[in-house]
Parts: sequence; C-alpha cells; structure tokens
Amino acid sequence: MILLKLFECHMLPVPWRYVNSWNCHACGLCCRGFSVVLNFAEWMSVVKNYGVGFTAPGINKFYLKHKSDGSCTFLCDYHGKGICSLQHMKPLACKLWPFKILSRPKYGRARQAIYDYAGRNLFIYADPSCPGLDWGNPTRSFLKTALTEFIELALGLREKQFDSTSRMLYSPQFLRLNRQKLSRI
Repeated sequence: MILLKLFECHMLPVPWRYVNSWNCHACGLCCRGFSVVLNFAEWMSVVKNYGVGFTAPGINKFYLKHKSDGSCTFLCDYHGKGICSLQHMKPLACKLWPFKILSRPKYGRARQAIYDYAGRNLFIYADPSCPGLDWGNPTRSFLKTALTEFIELALGLREKQFDSTSRMLYSPQFLRLNRQKLSRI
C-alpha cells in the first residue's frame, strides 16, 4: 500500500497488477485537463461530423478542442455526471482511459506491468488519478471483462465498448432521453 501511495502522490501510471477492479463513475475527470490526441482518421471523422472548430492543431498532431473551463468540447453534463457525446465515434485514447496498453514498459516496473495476451507481451498501466480504480489484487471478473476489453480495443480487435465505459450509457432511460440532446452538439 505504501507503494500505491507513492504512485498516487507522483501520479505515475501504476502497473495493472495493483488494480483490483475498475468501474467508470462518469465523473468526467478524464475529459478535464487532458489533451486527447487524435489519429488522422479520428480527426477526419470529427471534422466531417462537427467541423474543424472542434479540433485543435499541434505541431504534428491533432487534438480535441477544450472549452474555456479546460474540459473537452464533447463533455456533457447529465444530472451531475460527465458523459461523452462522441460515444458513436469516441477516439481510441478516450476509450482506453485510464489504461495505457503498450508494447514496451514505458513507466518502469515491467515485471508488474507485463501481461500475456494470446502469446503477445503487453505492458499495461493505469492512471492513478481515475477515481474508478479500486486497488488490490486483480479480481477474475476485472481480468475477464474490463481489462480484456481495454486490450482488445487497443489492439483493434473490437470497436464497441461495454465494460470499459460507464454502464449508465446503456440504460434505457439515458438512451431514450438523450439521443437527440447528444446528437445536437
């Protein structure tokens, strides 16, 4: 536990082996203060659907634009919860939050970060600022559902999210009441 406190204090990404479970609380923290890098296809999709004004250029990258309060342009408030209005075309960086799935150990602690997925060694870390992370030994359920889904998203083996996003998004009330609201951004 002392090691986890050290990671949290310095906000270093934490190896997946310290994550007991994860569940999106729809707090919107991931949509505030972070720059979301878009690949070219994601950038083109945002520009085509919403206009170039919803993106920001970098030296050699494209980003989602932020509002004056530092939050993502596509972050919507739904009864005090932070919901992404790009669910239908959410960028990969957003889909993977708070996990970083890499082919090499970028943040140290390689032995704790390594994960064998179908014979492929991946290095998986979690951003400790996410309040949806519960610390401890990983549960079987977490490994079989959320972590596997994050890996499959990262590797391009799946596009749709279920266990790696807020369950609130799939409630019938949310879908019925907000289909029009979210499409009008």
